Amino acid sequence: MTDAAPAQYKGPQRVFSGMQPTNGLHLGNYLGALKNWVALQEKFAECIYCVVDLHAITLEPDPQTLAARSREVAAAYIAAGVDPKKSIVFVQSAVREHTELTWVFNCVARMGWVERMTQFKDKAGKHEERVSVGLFDYPVLMAADVLVYKATHVPVGEDQKQHLELARDIAQKFNNDFNTPDFFPLPEPLIQGPGARIMSLRDGSKKMSKSDPSDMTRINMVDDADTILQKIKKATTDPNPLPESAEGLKGRPEVENLVGIYAATAGKTADEVLKEFGGKGFGVFKPALADVLASQLGPIAAEMRRLNADPGALDAILRDGAERAQAIAAPIMAEVRDVVGFWR
Repeated sequence: MTDAAPAQYKGPQRVFSGMQPTNGLHLGNYLGALKNWVALQEKFAECIYCVVDLHAITLEPDPQTLAARSREVAAAYIAAGVDPKKSIVFVQSAVREHTELTWVFNCVARMGWVERMTQFKDKAGKHEERVSVGLFDYPVLMAADVLVYKATHVPVGEDQKQHLELARDIAQKFNNDFNTPDFFPLPEPLIQGPGARIMSLRDGSKKMSKSDPSDMTRINMVDDADTILQKIKKATTDPNPLPESAEGLKGRPEVENLVGIYAATAGKTADEVLKEFGGKGFGVFKPALADVLASQLGPIAAEMRRLNADPGALDAILRDGAERAQAIAAPIMAEVRDVVGFWR
């Protein structure tokens, strides 16, 4: 890492983010990311939203379903309100510049930087020597995803901040190593709002996850109203009534999670929710929460079903998005080749 002061980047303001096509998307993906992505379309002229299928093959690749799952995630983006005419929606592997820039960044990044990435340790567990090199290199590919578009802003949750810091370090080292002080921007995090960290319905200490073996731990974006109600009814709580204020949620992680879900879905603060439900039991609160969720997710699920029923139309959107993404990435990668000194 370098101590040199970064130059002020003068290029366009651009947002980049993406999700993996693994299993289905859930409430945490919607409240923690997609809802924010939709809002960012109104604040930034250029938003690039990618289905990161290259990342998806770092763990247990499934070639029979990968393309279909990529379409399904793209459908979720669009159904949630991402406008493919206003924003760029595409599948990562369709733009080869992602992988080309990753190799250049592999030669800029340092082993010690990547070894410190806590997500690799979490995913690899005790089998570090048996996992793919791709999983280890995942954060460098993530840096290339962002910087191949010279993106200036990245919406992130707490668990991704370390990866964005690595992207900034790589960008600055590239700029310094090749004497191009403002070539790459140092992308800024856009910390997501109150719905950024949705926890498991069964364990308030664990993040809601697609990989959890129990479907009862999460609300899927395609769950119908009855399924949502059953999952919320069975969500872990405690025997005490809801507190009168957010201060009373301390030490009650499962309760805090459900109140946070209600607040993020309804566009309220936790205190506003507790002003309505404070002192009441979960027999009152849980059905109300299920109703709020069903009313917001129902139309999204219906639109996802409509989009998924016409894969040809989805593919046309993704091809158009890939062409628009490549129109940005290709000239930047050509500049990188010149800066690095490759023959051409």
